[in-house]
Amino acid sequence: MARIEATGSAADIDPESVVQFEGDELVLDHGSLSVNTSRGLKVRVGCVTVTPVNADWTHYEVTDRDGKVIVSALKNDVYIESRSSRAQEAKQPARSDRAIVREGEQKSREEKCGAPLTRSSVVAAGSGGFLNSPYVVGTAGAVVAGAACWALCRGDNPVSPDRP
Repeated sequence: MARIEATGSAADIDPESVVQFEGDELVLDHGSLSVNTSRGLKVRVGCVTVTPVNADWTHYEVTDRDGKVIVSALKNDVYIESRSSRAQEAKQPARSDRAIVREGEQKSREEKCGAPLTRSSVVAAGSGGFLNSPYVVGTAGAVVAGAACWALCRGDNPVSPDRP
């Protein structure tokens, strides 16, 4: 269990959850967390964003398991908004589906698209791991096989004699 505290907000993160803190927003990759906020701390799961309706103290929980996002409003109301991934792929303004989860209610949404790209997750073409190249793997395998053959096929003269 972990806890993130910021001015006017606190988030309790359940074990085996993956969360990234980005200032006024928590990005939940999978798992669950509980948020208490008076500053409008948001939670984003892929294309689904959960935001408090007003600036009063709001307590809500967000769970992401197997592509399904479940939101429970424990104190005050929250918005649950999901954006269409098709509109983003076509480079058109994204359509959003926004609903209110009232205090004491629980609603769920399907995670409609994968996690959004961030600058740190963008990899330029051709900049993958050098050691993952099939040429490097093949060359390394040939070197290991050659060294093993040389060591085993030398005949009766041992590599390290017992009498120097």
